[in-house]
Amino acid sequence: MKKDKKLSLIEVISMAVGTMIGASIFSIFGLGAKIAGNDLPEAFILSGIYALVVAYSYAILGGKIISNAGPIAFILKGLGDSIVTGALSILMWLTYVISISLFVKGFAGYLLPFIHIEPTTLTIGIVEVIVISFFTALNFFGSKSVGRAEFYIVLVKLLILLVFILGGFMTINWGMAKPSFDTVHTNGLLNASIIFFLSYMGFGLITNASENIENPTKNVPLAIYISILFVMIFYILISLVTIGNLPLSDIIKAQENALAIAAKPFLGNFGFILITIGALFSISSALNATIFGGANIAYSLAKDGELPDFFERKIWFKSTEGLYITAGLGLLFALFFDLGAIASITSTIFTVIYIFVLISHLRLQKEYGGNKILISINLTILVVVFAALIKYQWDTQKSAFYASIFTFFGAIIVEYLYRKLGKRKFNTHKINKKN
Repeated sequence: MKKDKKLSLIEVISMAVGTMIGASIFSIFGLGAKIAGNDLPEAFILSGIYALVVAYSYAILGGKIISNAGPIAFILKGLGDSIVTGALSILMWLTYVISISLFVKGFAGYLLPFIHIEPTTLTIGIVEVIVISFFTALNFFGSKSVGRAEFYIVLVKLLILLVFILGGFMTINWGMAKPSFDTVHTNGLLNASIIFFLSYMGFGLITNASENIENPTKNVPLAIYISILFVMIFYILISLVTIGNLPLSDIIKAQENALAIAAKPFLGNFGFILITIGALFSISSALNATIFGGANIAYSLAKDGELPDFFERKIWFKSTEGLYITAGLGLLFALFFDLGAIASITSTIFTVIYIFVLISHLRLQKEYGGNKILISINLTILVVVFAALIKYQWDTQKSAFYASIFTFFGAIIVEYLYRKLGKRKFNTHKINKKN
């Protein structure tokens, strides 16, 4: 690939920031407020710390193992080719397919009321088809088009959110935003933090596009840390403004529309419209980056011998089967399936992948660098987070707990059958190392 076709540092940060902010602020904010209450900003801080725990290994490994397979490449290097590695690759790709379907559903949910069209199965389906077709076509033109589009989408979104933040701080009631640290509130804070762990997972897209990034050895680690810290600051400010201007009961009632409702006290109907537009831009940027990341995974895993042959492309974005199938399956999920239970296990799937990345980093520490004690501490923290996620599912939604178990075992069974019948394995020599 020519140098001018690669993503710059600012473009890849835009992709990660666009996915992270779009994935949580405009989708699960109301749920987080319901669980954490006034401790919502502290929940964002704690979940950001979890993300930095994972980012330490991602930054070190991602700067030296250059592959669009991202974490799967790290695991393959550390643990070797096995059924477990293959099952994790299936789970990783599936999370992108699910995310695509969630984003197009969210876009339709915001757009239709905004343009005064009644949300029905037909109208929602039409919007979903149009939106996913547009962003699939955009990705067809290559990573540079994605990066440029993402930069401008994120810029508009952040400007809108800055208006929201600045306006909100002028009328904020600091008493409403004061945290509570009694037993009940602390428990809610911890539960919300593991849910909002999802809101930082977009940084993984950086390693899933590392082959398409300028100077990845330097820019991959920089992009990971900058995007997480930048988004953490935005989350804290937005949550402070929201809970400081709108009663918790109204935030919880509004659910996905919480920020638009929260803008009314200090920006009026203009604020409601402005934030709704911001939500549409946010979902667009997240969808744009996720289709790109999902297509990259499909391509890379095919190239390394994991997915069926029809995913494979000899030249990036010249033969687009992986892109079409990733986006197509996302659309099918959006049109025909209830994603509630599936979406609830996405964070669990990601956490399992993160755990294996850190285990791999421990095994690769001498060759690739990193502090062994720190990696061990980080791994312990992540295992505790995973246990808390499972407990939360068991306590609040047992269907999600059983779905998680079914998904993990299902991926292992599919991988076993695929290897037994297809007799294919990862080609580890195709993963590049940069010293």
